[in-house]
Amino acid sequence: MNQDKEKLAKWVEEHQTEMVDFLKRLVQIPSDNPAGDCYPIAAFLHKQLGEYGWEDVSLLQVDEAEVKESGMISLANVVAKTVFGEGNGASITLNAHGDVVPPGLGWSVDPYRGEIIDGKMYGRGVAVSKSDIAAYTYALLALKNVKLESVLHGNVDLAFTFDEETGGELGPKWLLDNGYVKPDQAIVAGFTYSAVNAHNGCLHFEITVTGKSAHAALPHTGIDAIEAVSQILNALYAYRETLTSKKSSIPGIDFPTLNVGLISGGINTNVVPDECKLRVDRRVIPEENAAQAEEEFSRIVSNAVAHIDGIKVGIRKILHAKSFGPVPEDSPLITALAANWKSLMKDKGRLPVNGVPLYTDARHFYAAGIPTVMFGVGPKVLEEANGHRADENIRIADLLDATKIVASTLYDLLAGGKS
Repeated sequence: MNQDKEKLAKWVEEHQTEMVDFLKRLVQIPSDNPAGDCYPIAAFLHKQLGEYGWEDVSLLQVDEAEVKESGMISLANVVAKTVFGEGNGASITLNAHGDVVPPGLGWSVDPYRGEIIDGKMYGRGVAVSKSDIAAYTYALLALKNVKLESVLHGNVDLAFTFDEETGGELGPKWLLDNGYVKPDQAIVAGFTYSAVNAHNGCLHFEITVTGKSAHAALPHTGIDAIEAVSQILNALYAYRETLTSKKSSIPGIDFPTLNVGLISGGINTNVVPDECKLRVDRRVIPEENAAQAEEEFSRIVSNAVAHIDGIKVGIRKILHAKSFGPVPEDSPLITALAANWKSLMKDKGRLPVNGVPLYTDARHFYAAGIPTVMFGVGPKVLEEANGHRADENIRIADLLDATKIVASTLYDLLAGGKS
């Protein structure tokens, strides 16, 4: 590690208390999505970044009608720009999201307190992905405040968004489409022990099955929508078994999956149900064609009830999140990240590069042709951090390590980057 990077690491260590307090304050601001009332946390970040010394920091409000249409209450994006040298080197965006899933049941601590126990901070969103907001902020603060012997050239934007849990269309995609960020490389929220260069896509469908109501004493005079749905469920679960044979070649991604996550229907116990709805999640591996997967899904659903007279089936696609990657492991971004990981993590060997079965905001940058990697704060696997579960947590040591690695990686991408 050169002297400049040693200075960056030392600065991060010296400001650990401040960084941990910053993360704690983020956790203490509820930003559950749904319901999606995320303007307050965006306003806090805008104010805080200004107090940290950013002169070019924007609180970008999204059209209220678009926000309501997405199912959220309030939303703004935060972009803080930093220019190094003459600004004509690399252009990098660091993106993390501050919206979180609701806490749910089973917590042993207050999910909005940010309590630290045995070297871990607990709280809803602390791992996914408020800790990444803290790491990216302090990595860039280190570069801004340390007197470096080498001259840095380029631009780094912090892009903090708040609709990842509802698709990211009004967050990263909105920023890219409107030209608020124009990176040639992007680092997006992830975990400390691997660089993620690919992830699954996702299709969400709503199936509406319509029959005919009747008195429960005369069920033969109606057309039972729930009975028809049972046929669809059998067909979908049989189809799910066939998906295991479609193996991905990307480490960390296995095969496509299907999950029936929601069922609602019927009028009353004594009435033949005239309508029943299903919500289905179909994960798409990067090698799959999403249009073909959609056509296959629709055919299976329709064929399952084709023999039932009077049943009508409607299939509505409510989400299409495209897959991400794989980004080549020899890309400058991953190469720099891997070198700094190896240097700072000492005895941990080489940085694993793999895909994940999730879908994230990284896909929006990749779809725009931008080399992207997911890297941030957290353990080897999401389950260890209890992401989206009770007692979500991160290790404070991982927060420090990730911040140092990101700072050093930005240094490499910007140092001598004058073009």
